[in-house]
Amino acid sequence: MRTRRFIIYFISILTLIELYGIITILQNWKVILVKLMLVSDIHGSLYYAERAIEKFKEEKADYMVLLGDLLYHGPRNPLPKEYEPSQVLTLLNQYKDNIIAVRGNCDSEVDQMVLEFPMMSDYTIVFHGKRRIFVTHGHLFNEGNMPPLQEGDMLIHGHTHIPVAKEVLGKYIINPGSISLPKENNPNSYGIIENDTCMVKDFDGHVLKSIKIQ
Repeated sequence: MRTRRFIIYFISILTLIELYGIITILQNWKVILVKLMLVSDIHGSLYYAERAIEKFKEEKADYMVLLGDLLYHGPRNPLPKEYEPSQVLTLLNQYKDNIIAVRGNCDSEVDQMVLEFPMMSDYTIVFHGKRRIFVTHGHLFNEGNMPPLQEGDMLIHGHTHIPVAKEVLGKYIINPGSISLPKENNPNSYGIIENDTCMVKDFDGHVLKSIKIQ
């Protein structure tokens, strides 16, 4: 009888110790969030692709998210500065392990044949902590044609070449603008997602748009 009581007591002590350990781990546990750099609409500009890589290193981002229109300038756009698609692809391929990319309306299967990272999907899903980020170019999904998202989720796209950072009906919309061919008198820009902040910056470090993610 005493042996049985001792065993029950011993098991109870072990259970309490185990529970205390679990509680301590949960109290000290933190979600590790990666830092994302958003780049859209390079359109074959070697000059601005190189600037993007410089900022990627300077920002110490974990991944570069390319939002489409990587190599071709497009029939509606002027030629960007230092239009060298073949050199742009060589540069981007050097960072293929740190790139997440989607297809733009100016991208094609020929581009995928020379780029060494997947970029032909119309969208991809990225998780930032517990938050879902819908990544797309913007010609299919955008503020006027939202994908299925829950409150607190994010839609990231380019295409318009105009920077945006705003909340719409509990969902967040981020557009980093164009890194090579900005429109409406906006400067060349890129986006950063870090912790609970999304911002669009120019190459001089000025914050053009910013929003806190609740």
